[in-house]
Amino acid sequence: MSKAGRQPVIGVFDSGFGGLTVLRALIERLPQARYAFLGDTARLPYGSKSRRTIARYAAQSAQFLVREQGAEFMVIACNTASALALDAIQDAVPVPVLGVIEPGASAAQGASASGDVMVIATDATVHSHAYAAACQARGLRAIEKACPLLVPLVEEGWTTHPVTAEVIRIYLGELRAQAAAEGLKPDTLVLGCTHYPLLRRLIEQVLANNSASGVRVIDSAESTAETAVKLFNGRAAAQPGGALAQTEIRCFATDSVKKFERLGSRFLERPVGRVELIDLGG
Repeated sequence: MSKAGRQPVIGVFDSGFGGLTVLRALIERLPQARYAFLGDTARLPYGSKSRRTIARYAAQSAQFLVREQGAEFMVIACNTASALALDAIQDAVPVPVLGVIEPGASAAQGASASGDVMVIATDATVHSHAYAAACQARGLRAIEKACPLLVPLVEEGWTTHPVTAEVIRIYLGELRAQAAAEGLKPDTLVLGCTHYPLLRRLIEQVLANNSASGVRVIDSAESTAETAVKLFNGRAAAQPGGALAQTEIRCFATDSVKKFERLGSRFLERPVGRVELIDLGG
């Protein structure tokens, strides 16, 4: 329990607002916690930046949530930052830090019978090979594919559109063909981007329609939230005396506040409320 018997603040950080899917999963499991979410929208996409720059941006964001908002736990709801800057973030703040990649790989390990895993993600995450490394460390064989068209389709709101279904079909077809060429028999698909949970139902439909209904889909947002519950050891689960409290959420962005408010509610599946504009510097 945090100071004065209040629920601890869980800081959640992303380079944009896709990480709100992680926040949504956290709220489902820890509804009585207080949350501070920061989208570094002025400096996205992180994927086009150097590792050093990503580490600096991510550390600044984490420090804002810890120093200014009192976050006692930190969830990095950004695959790029988790892949390239997790160590830098852990060094920058004196609180437990959780990324999205390790939980996703662990969930894949638990789900896969064949030991062969497919991962779809953004270019930056795939080029980091962070998921492949995390899977390999768990005795899994992983093949990764960048799917750059999916993020703009999600942000356009085309989460059930036939065009999006066709794009997914092509991407997954190419991925399965690659797996077959390498002699792999993947039975698990990891969604390695925080935008992709909004496409999960469509992805599962495409898999079923293409004789791959047995493939398990791993939502890294869900996996991260499950891991967070264990990491935080129930300290955000209940108030003294069993009293219930309404979820408290404060959202911050470094730019594009109106866009954040408009699209963020779609990702969070509830109104994000007033998003506060902040300046983290260059």
